[in-house]
Parts: sequence; structure tokens; C-alpha cells
Amino acid sequence: MNRRRFLTVAGAAVAAPAIIPSSALGRDGNVAPSERIVMGVVGWGMMGPGNTNAFLAQNDCQVVAACDLDSEHLKQAVGTVNNKYGNKDCKAYHDYRDMMARDDIDAVMLAVPDHCHALVAVEAAKRKKDIYGEKPLARTIAEQQAIVKAVRENGRIWQTGSWQRSVENFWKGAEIVRNGLIGKVKEVEVGLPSGHHDFAGTGDKRDVTEPPERLDYDFWIGPSKMMPYIEARVHMNWRWHYNTGGGQLLDWIGHHCDIAHWGLGFDDTGPYEIEGTGEFPPKDAVWNTCTKYRINLKYPKDVNMTIAGGHSDIRGGTKWIGTDGWVWVNRGGFDSSNQKFKEMSRLPDELRKVKLYKSNSHHRNFLDCVKSRKPTITPVETAHHSAVPGHLGLIAMLVERKIKWDADKEIIIGDDEASKLMSRSYRSPWELG
Repeated sequence: MNRRRFLTVAGAAVAAPAIIPSSALGRDGNVAPSERIVMGVVGWGMMGPGNTNAFLAQNDCQVVAACDLDSEHLKQAVGTVNNKYGNKDCKAYHDYRDMMARDDIDAVMLAVPDHCHALVAVEAAKRKKDIYGEKPLARTIAEQQAIVKAVRENGRIWQTGSWQRSVENFWKGAEIVRNGLIGKVKEVEVGLPSGHHDFAGTGDKRDVTEPPERLDYDFWIGPSKMMPYIEARVHMNWRWHYNTGGGQLLDWIGHHCDIAHWGLGFDDTGPYEIEGTGEFPPKDAVWNTCTKYRINLKYPKDVNMTIAGGHSDIRGGTKWIGTDGWVWVNRGGFDSSNQKFKEMSRLPDELRKVKLYKSNSHHRNFLDCVKSRKPTITPVETAHHSAVPGHLGLIAMLVERKIKWDADKEIIIGDDEASKLMSRSYRSPWELG
């Protein structure tokens, strides 16, 4: 019995007493149905397996369905779930809409390519599913806005896979900055990767071929422009072509820029002026996303931010530079101009006038919030604002000029060409509801 079904029939059980197994009451180490979150997972490429295994490790989460357009990936997903539970109950789905239609599923994990984020997320929200969704929020700003709207209108809990907020050193660094311990922040440096990386190990498999029978390529391309099948441009490597992804810039903006905003207290705002330069392969290249880039952004409170990839003067990670010192954080790294900050594991309570949201486990935080209905550590609005600087930086590079952004109205000011790049047309018959 699942959580939704248990809550529905609980009242009827009072009028019709019955013998209930101890397992149904949460005894003997079991989790009661009223506390069990039933989940479906969509996408079994790079992030799907890790996210799913993290949820499978939680006793109060039960994965009952998996969806993927590659039959081999789907087989692996279903097998992983069934092996965990020692049964064959996990149902396989080809079409995410069929899975979303199940009333017994409380929440979904979404790990699909960027170009399909909006379609799948909006459908999930409209079907009243709580959502753990990967970053960046979507392929375009307009699609991100659609996701935010759908999540809000349907009262859904959203957690973004910007998991760095649930890691100690990032939390410590952001708290130091938010509490004014490096003075007034004047500059922020966000260092991201550059170039391309062959995640799928396709090597020189860059010729046009017929799609393998295991992959529904037409469905996989979805709302994007139909292009000839090239193995090096699909699984995991879809991020290196603008038809389906956003390159290193958009792949990482939801991590280090997210942390930069957290330390600045800018989760609900954004820059007002953006300019950038970048190096691009030919538009018709198999991988055509920007390989080296530098974006300068002006924020409220006289804060200047530099987002860069491939520039040696910008260290990977997030660095806040204030009038009284600096703090830098990265995965597995922490540094500061103040030796005391490096020695302490966390700020002492007397210095924590501003206490940031604390999460020790990103996936656990999502499940707890599904139950409490309180916001997660990376709700949908935060994911949106964290990714917008990357989208705007890419737009500024493409039009090759400075652009102005109204963060309140979420529009580009006085530039029709740049404004058009906030959205993209959908291939028929796909529509974003």
C-alpha cells in the first residue's frame, strides 16, 4: 500500500476494524504506508542512476516505475530497482506521460537532457507530482519561466540537483560571506570548466548513421530541430550541441553561480547588465557549444561578477572578494584570506547572525520537504535565478554586445534580437502546455 492510498482509506478503516499487519503500521523496522513516498524515475543516463540509488537507500521512499527512451537504459533502470527490493514490481515506461498519469506516484526524479526539461517537468507538475529535477532548470529562460509557473500553480515541492548547497564547505563559505565577515562584497569570480568532454567515450564516432533500434530517436529529439543521428551527439554528450544542451557554461552555471548567489543573498534577483566574449566551433560542427568564455555581469549593491571558463586568472569554483578579505570554495576545497576561517569547520554561533538553510543530504532534504510541504534548499525559483546569468551570458556572446536585463519583469530591455533568444520554437507536434 502506498502513501496516497493509505491516506485515502485510513478513515474507512476506523468504521470497519480489521487485523492490520505490523509492517503496515511501521513496526519491525518497516516504514508505515502513511510515511512512504512512492516515486517514479525518468532518465537513466548520467545523473539518473546516482539519483535513483540515493532514493533507493531511503527507507521511506519506494521507487515503483522507471522511464527511458533507450530500451537498454530502461532495462538497467528496472533491474536496479528490482534488485534493490528483491522483486519484479518496478514497471517500465517508454512515454513519461504514461508514468505521470499514475495517481499512486507521489514524486518523480527527472534526469533528462536539457532540451526536454520543460516538457517533462511541466507535465509532472500538472499531474501533481513533487519533483527532483536536474540543473540547469531548462534549455532557455522562457522554458524555465514555464516550469516555475507550473510548479507554483500546482503547489509542488521542487528540489534542484544543485547539490553543492548540501555540502559543508559550500555552506560554511556562503555563511561567512552572508554575515559580512569579509566586509562588503565588491567582486565575485565564478570559474567553470571549458572545452568539451567525451563523457560517453564515443571517440571518432561522428558520422551520420541510422539510430540504433534500442533508441526512439524521434521521441528523444522531441521539441528540438530534427537532425541526422550521430552517436557522439546523444547520450551524455548531448550537452555539447545547442540543439539539445548549453555547453559547459549552462552545464555548470547551476552549481558555482548558484553558490555565488547564495553567499550574496541574491536567490531572488539577478544582474542588470551583461556582456561577454567566447570562442565557438562552427555552427555545423558535431559539437558546437562555446569552448572558452568570459562574461561580466553587474548586480545590485555594486557587485560585479565574472563567469569564466578557460581563463587562468579565474580559479575554478566560487570566490567572493570583499573590502576585508576573500573566501573561495570548490568541490573538496576551501580557502580564505583569513586563516581562522580555514581552521574552523563552521562559524561559531555568535558570528551567525544570518543562519543559512542547513541540509546534510540533498536527496533526504527533498523527501523531508515532500512530507512537511516546506521549501527545499534549492527550490524552483532559486534554480531559475541561478541559471539566468548563464543564459544571459550566452545570449550576450551570441549577439556580440552588451545587454540589459530587468530582473523584476524578467525581460531583456530594448533588444529584440537578444529577446528572441530567450525562447525557441518547438518542433511539431510538441507544445509546452
